[in-house]
Amino acid sequence: MIRIAVIIGSTRPNRNGEAVARWVYEIAQKRSDAEFELVDIKDFNLPLLDEPVPPSLGQYSKEHTKAWAAKIDSFDAYVFVTPEYNHGTSGALKNAIDFLYKEWNNKAAGFVGYGSSLGARAVESLRLVMGELQVADVRAQVGLSLFTDFENFSQFKPAAHQEQSVNAMLDQVISWGGAMKTLRQ
Repeated sequence: MIRIAVIIGSTRPNRNGEAVARWVYEIAQKRSDAEFELVDIKDFNLPLLDEPVPPSLGQYSKEHTKAWAAKIDSFDAYVFVTPEYNHGTSGALKNAIDFLYKEWNNKAAGFVGYGSSLGARAVESLRLVMGELQVADVRAQVGLSLFTDFENFSQFKPAAHQEQSVNAMLDQVISWGGAMKTLRQ
């Protein structure tokens, strides 16, 4: 069975991302075709890129980077839960992604975006990054609106149809994650 991380892509106090990621994780836990783990980038306390050597060389010198690398390397695929800040993903998520290279390679990714425009622009910016990291991103994605899936822009109350969107995305992530695993073996 493949292992999939549901990554909380915001570290902001009072963030919406934690509730969204926990919801995705709860939906995923109902499945029997993959193992899922909730991963919070906030737990790794990653400063702004403090490694002296580019991540493509894999020569990590900081303990926080080594811990982050070990965690990310343990998965076959990822679901990134990203806010949309100023038409892009969060700086914290981009920083966390940029810390590593080979740990991401030849794996699959799906996206859950949230914001005033369904997080669509944040997801599109992440798709470009995934291409450089040799991550196969799936077509199906989940877009959550601050206007219709949140009460007062902060209390997460997703529309009923959104669970179907999550499962459609997970179907693709699981398929692609399994296929990409063969490249790494």
